Amino acid sequence: MLLDAAQWQDKIFIDGAWEPGSGGTAEVSEPATGASLGSIGIAGTGDLARAAESAAAAQREWAALPHSRRAAVLRRAAALWAEHAEDISWWNIREVGAVPGMAGFAVHNAEQECHEAAALPGRSYGELLPSEEPRLSMAARMPAGVVGVISPFNVPIILGIRSVAPALALGNAVILKPDPRTAVTGGVTIARIFEEAGLPPGVLQMLPGGADVGQAMVEHPLVRVISFTGSTEAGRRVGELAGRHLKRAHLELGGNSALIILDDADLDAAVNLAAWGGFFHQGQICMTTGRHLVHERLYDEFVDRLAAKASALPVGDPATGQVALGPVIDAGQRDKIHALVSASTGGGARLAAGGTYEDLFYRPTVLADATPDTPAFAREVFGPVAPVARFTTPEEAVRLAVTSEYGLSLGIVTGDAMRGWELAQKIPTGIVHINDQTVNDEANAPFGGVAASGTGSRFGGPAANVEAFTETRWITMRGKAPTYPF
Repeated sequence: MLLDAAQWQDKIFIDGAWEPGSGGTAEVSEPATGASLGSIGIAGTGDLARAAESAAAAQREWAALPHSRRAAVLRRAAALWAEHAEDISWWNIREVGAVPGMAGFAVHNAEQECHEAAALPGRSYGELLPSEEPRLSMAARMPAGVVGVISPFNVPIILGIRSVAPALALGNAVILKPDPRTAVTGGVTIARIFEEAGLPPGVLQMLPGGADVGQAMVEHPLVRVISFTGSTEAGRRVGELAGRHLKRAHLELGGNSALIILDDADLDAAVNLAAWGGFFHQGQICMTTGRHLVHERLYDEFVDRLAAKASALPVGDPATGQVALGPVIDAGQRDKIHALVSASTGGGARLAAGGTYEDLFYRPTVLADATPDTPAFAREVFGPVAPVARFTTPEEAVRLAVTSEYGLSLGIVTGDAMRGWELAQKIPTGIVHINDQTVNDEANAPFGGVAASGTGSRFGGPAANVEAFTETRWITMRGKAPTYPF
């Protein structure tokens, strides 16, 4: 059994073995019920140092293997995601609070990420360059070495595997630090998949831990690239520390994505898109539609319809019932959501639906009459909250869209797709969807944001992955050594 607890319980994965971590253990809790699902090992900074040494040694042998051997491991990993989809999805539902559809999508995406990565080892890894000298001149892509991956709690499978798989395929070793709150889904599962797929010992290490372990990872000289997904606040610290240590950091950070509904939009379609973009996975997605901008001609009816839909959506335990929303991850996240909703209504926004919770189940919430000063409009909520603002002209919609410091995803709903495309050119984001909502993901598509949302499209697609996880080397060869003047 892939996730047999007897193997990983109270352990980390280091140097090819499941061992206790020096940081003790942490309980794995089910957000929906508070029940214990087991416990994981927690790494300390000493474990990180050991893992870095082990990974660096293993990386050299891994990179030296024929490209077909590396590709075969990635293909086997893809098959294992499919083979164990039911078991992995069960953990995703229980540990993360994902509804079954979200859990299944995450496993499917992980399978596709491995398929896409399996094609990377066989790709051309360089180019011939013209030279003024009688020599062969070329630029070659080389593995970066050891890649540190720091992944968050909210979509732990996807946000871990999308860095782990291509980094491994391109000849790197990886140290994965998942969020301890979802370390079985986002850490143990990935380690077990590659262990079963035949990845040599030491090439992948899995160390759940706190901020001290993340800092040690960024600081360690053998870790040459950091791939971080998380909040903008934490990402700034990671980027600053990485810069101090002269290493690359690929940062996929927060978002507060806008959905613009133009005056010629189909209202039924717009409400459906807004509900999905705003409430899916309890709003705990970086691409969540955080700002709903609606033309004044449609505004009142849109608010009424979205509020009615929100009020009718079932919220509950996704492991036991047919629900649209499960629990948020913990009480701290719930209280942050509620504080933003309360501050928004206190500042003049109208509560059209929701705004209440029971335990960790937060009702989908609609805040009408939002402005750029409304706290839930101005900040990333990371919860099922839909602030709605009105506009009168496309120019005003653009002004509202660009008020945010973030630049991750953008959705535009219109009866004229070219009109939406023209509007999108005025709003800088890393992703844009015409006649769709803001939450989309495919393994072969570039993913990333601009401004406070991160450092660009460093995930998805062969070009982005090769750029992210390799270094460029200039190489020349002569048949005979030249003679220099002295």
